[in-house]
Amino acid sequence: MSALRFGYGTNGLADLRLDDALALLADLGYDGVGLTLDHMHLDPLAPGLADRTRRVAERLAELGLDVTVETGARYVLDPRRKHGPSLLDPDPEARARRVDLLLRAVRVAADLGAHAVHCFSGTVPPTVTDPATAWQRLAASLTPVLDAADAAGVPLAIEPEPGHLVATLADFHRLRRLLGDPPALGLTLDIGHCQCLEPLPPDECVRAAAPWLRHVQIEDMRRGVHDHLPFGEGEIDFPPVLAALAATGYQGLTVVELPRHSHAGPHHAATSLPFLRHAADGVRAAVPEGSNL
Repeated sequence: MSALRFGYGTNGLADLRLDDALALLADLGYDGVGLTLDHMHLDPLAPGLADRTRRVAERLAELGLDVTVETGARYVLDPRRKHGPSLLDPDPEARARRVDLLLRAVRVAADLGAHAVHCFSGTVPPTVTDPATAWQRLAASLTPVLDAADAAGVPLAIEPEPGHLVATLADFHRLRRLLGDPPALGLTLDIGHCQCLEPLPPDECVRAAAPWLRHVQIEDMRRGVHDHLPFGEGEIDFPPVLAALAATGYQGLTVVELPRHSHAGPHHAATSLPFLRHAADGVRAAVPEGSNL
């Protein structure tokens, strides 16, 4: 079993300055951070991105924090449209703005030494009635991003998101095949999303996803309800999930994802790590020495 490494997402610490958030996570004992590029945390569209990124890289090194770059900021591109524009937008210029954001994220990730760049497909616009059009549009939009990720040596980890074109593990594999299985394309597995809508239980999802796993997000959730919950408020049995994850040999961060709890972000950051460590310690104690679990 590999030792799991836990992080916390800055989208759950949106009321803190980035430096304060990083210091908090280091003080609490986290291994790293899921850094969402947003207007309050390393704005990807403001001037001087390279210099600001360099300063964040220096601060991460000083604090001993690893990082993954996440691109799920709600209004960073459009102040009136959540997660808009997407890679599926009917307007080519709008799609290009999302592609540009992802290209910026790849450059930031390379400069930070991040282990992955996270992204998602977006929802299918109501005007798109042919599913094949949506899939082709997604593949075309991702192609230059994958080329840049491959050149930078940073995997692009797409997240199946409830309600999006890529909503499930099966959808991820459809996209992978459509793109020709490029080496830079990996998977972000959100454990709560597995509980929410995958046919397999979360621990089996982890085992099924293992060959493509590049980033992991974790929180509690209930079946059929896409609501990110603090640990203990949903239905997930975490020790089997963490055992499956450790058995894959996954080396990246497992990042707590509580974007709707920023009003109490420091509290949830403080309580989440002991919960995860306790669950992981219970797994290790239950596995005999030499076991392949």
